[in-house]
Amino acid sequence: MNVKAILLALLAYAIFSSHDVVVKFVASEVSAFQIVFFSSLFSFPLLTLLMVRDATPGTLRPRHPGWLAIRSLSMSVIPVSAFYAFSVLPMAQTYALLFATPLLVTLLSIPILGEKVGLPRMAAVLMGFIGVMVVLRPGDTELGPGHAAALLAAFGNALQSVILRKISTVERRVVLMLFPMLTTVILMGCTMPFVYVPLDGVEIGGLAIIALFGFIATLLLVISYTYGEATTVAPMQYSQIIWAAIFGVIFFDETLDVMTLIGAGIIIASGVFIVLREARGGRSDNTPVLRTRSRVVSSGGLNVSFFLKRNSGENPSE
Repeated sequence: MNVKAILLALLAYAIFSSHDVVVKFVASEVSAFQIVFFSSLFSFPLLTLLMVRDATPGTLRPRHPGWLAIRSLSMSVIPVSAFYAFSVLPMAQTYALLFATPLLVTLLSIPILGEKVGLPRMAAVLMGFIGVMVVLRPGDTELGPGHAAALLAAFGNALQSVILRKISTVERRVVLMLFPMLTTVILMGCTMPFVYVPLDGVEIGGLAIIALFGFIATLLLVISYTYGEATTVAPMQYSQIIWAAIFGVIFFDETLDVMTLIGAGIIIASGVFIVLREARGGRSDNTPVLRTRSRVVSSGGLNVSFFLKRNSGENPSE
C-alpha cells in the first residue's frame, strides 16, 4: 500500500510543479496579486460546495478570532509571496527556500504549541538554516525581493500550520476554510485597481489551469494519505526540486546552480530528519511537522487537511 501512496504523492507533486510552471509563465505578464485573486475566484464554487456540506453543528462565529485572523492573513500572504518569487527567481532556488517551512514549523511550535524540542531536532533546524544560507550565499549573490518573498511564504505557511494545530480541535472546519478564503479574495480584490491588467484568452486559460491543477493534485495527495502513512508521503514533496530543475532548463533557460542544489539537499535532509524524529515520538506531543499535510503553496484555499477530516474523521491539521 505504501508503494501506491508514494506513486500517488509523486504524481501529485509533479502536477503541483507543473502548476508552478504555469504560474511562472502567467506571472511574467500578470501581477501575483491578480493571479491569486482570479485563481481564488475559480476555486470559490468548489470550496463553497464543500463547506455547505459540513454537518458539524454550530455557528460561523470563531472561538479563537485572534488566532483565526492571523492564520487568515498568513494564508493570503503565502500564495502572493510564493508566486512573486516564482516570477523572479529560478524555480529550483524558490523551492529550496520554500522547503524551509518544516524548520520554521518546529521553531514556531515552541511558543505557540508549547512543544519541547530536543537537541537532535534543534540541530536539524540549525543545519537546515545553514542550507538556506548556502542557497542565498549572502555577499556573493545579490539578494532581492524575490528571496524575501520566498522566505515570507515559508514563514507564512509555517505560521498558519502551527495555528491550525492549535485551534483545529475547537473550530468548525467550515470556519477554518471560510475566513481565510474570504480574507484572500477581499485583500487581493483591494489591490486590483492598482495592478489589474486586461487578460487575454491564454492568460485566462492559464489561471483556470492553475486552479484545476491545484485541485487535482490536492485530491491525489488526499488519496495517497489514505493509502500510506504520513512518514511515507510527506517527504515526497521534496521531489519538486527535481521537477524544478528539469522544468527550469526546458522552459526558462535556467542553468543548474550547484550551490542551490547543495543547499536544497541540506534543507531536505533536515526536513526529512525532523519528520522521522517526530514519527518516533519522544518529546513531541503534537508532531506539528508530521501532522501538517498542506502543500507549501496553493491558491484558492485548497487544503489537504480539510479533505482528510471530511473523509476520515481526523482533525483538519492531521
